[in-house]
Amino acid sequence: MKVSNITDTIFYIGADDKDIRLFEGQYEVPNGMAYNSYLIKDEKNVVLDTCDKKVTNTWLENLERELNGEKVDYLIVSHLEPDHAYNMKLLVDKYPDMKLIGNATTFSMIPNFFDIDLTDKTIVVKEGQELNIGKHTLQFFMAPMVHWPEVMVTYDKLDKVLFSADGFGKFGTLDTEEDWDCEARRYYFGIVGKYGAQVQTLLKKASTLDIKIICPLHGPILKENLDHYLEKYDIWSSYKPENDGVFIACASIYGNTLKAAEKLKEILEEKGAKKVVLADLAKEDMHEAVEDAFRYDKVVLAASSYNAGVFVPMEQFLNHLKERNYQNRKIAIIQNGSWAPSAEKTMKKILQDMKDIDIVDETVTIKSTMKKENIEQIEQLADKILGGEKSEI
Repeated sequence: MKVSNITDTIFYIGADDKDIRLFEGQYEVPNGMAYNSYLIKDEKNVVLDTCDKKVTNTWLENLERELNGEKVDYLIVSHLEPDHAYNMKLLVDKYPDMKLIGNATTFSMIPNFFDIDLTDKTIVVKEGQELNIGKHTLQFFMAPMVHWPEVMVTYDKLDKVLFSADGFGKFGTLDTEEDWDCEARRYYFGIVGKYGAQVQTLLKKASTLDIKIICPLHGPILKENLDHYLEKYDIWSSYKPENDGVFIACASIYGNTLKAAEKLKEILEEKGAKKVVLADLAKEDMHEAVEDAFRYDKVVLAASSYNAGVFVPMEQFLNHLKERNYQNRKIAIIQNGSWAPSAEKTMKKILQDMKDIDIVDETVTIKSTMKKENIEQIEQLADKILGGEKSEI
């Protein structure tokens, strides 16, 4: 799609993929994906990253249209992941005098992907180093493990633009009209979430810059209300709850555990809970559930026992959280087991490796189907979730 110029001399040359259904082979993207690439035209012409192989033709057409017969002098490699760097060799072959700009880690990793003779083709930049290309001066800041070790961001001092690599990205094509927060949150916790400390370091660097525009490698160019996006990233990367509410993650085999979870949701709402969200992990998008677990300050794990452990969707869900450094939450547990309940023990074993997890001191145990006494126990559990005492493991 044609996107309006970012500034008089900065041009969008990326492209949308509306056919993709799974990003990175795992994240559902019902509204497709945008692969962003940028061109700065000055005394020297600079391309900032290329794009995924699926949109090569569109990207190349966009580049050639904006160049209007001129050549590319520099290619800045912010991130080597193939959805951004796939066409590096194409550009090197097309513009043999072009220089590649990256950091030391960038150039140590390029041979993993490409057979390119880098002799006399590289400019290795370090933290804070600048490059003047005419009216524009570009400054480089390292962002290792956000979310690969070679990642760096570029700041244009003239137009006050931050080219933020995968930071501030989201799922969805650029012509998708939807709330930024939801798909950016799912993107962040799915892809970057493990590296909160590194994101915090990058945010501290960004706080020293006068930023008017953020240009990520996925999702829309951000030009207004930048404080909102910066605040969200600060919350997410600090592992703080974003909203008061209860997220109920349920893994039910025959539906009996789900009925207990639905009863808890009903009781919580009757007791005035601000927000209660219930997800059936066996049926719904796992990564949506991960997003909601990070979003709310209170979580309930409701699961069936299975093979002397816990039903597989719950185990997968908890492992997703563990891999992403889940922390700072209050958690309650409902388990179901017909003869030897084992879900609670298994879930707590996974939770014990997480930081600052407070578990409500009473677990509701259901034997196959929910009974009258279980409803009374769920009532008591709801009170403890919304207030009451909690015990730390």
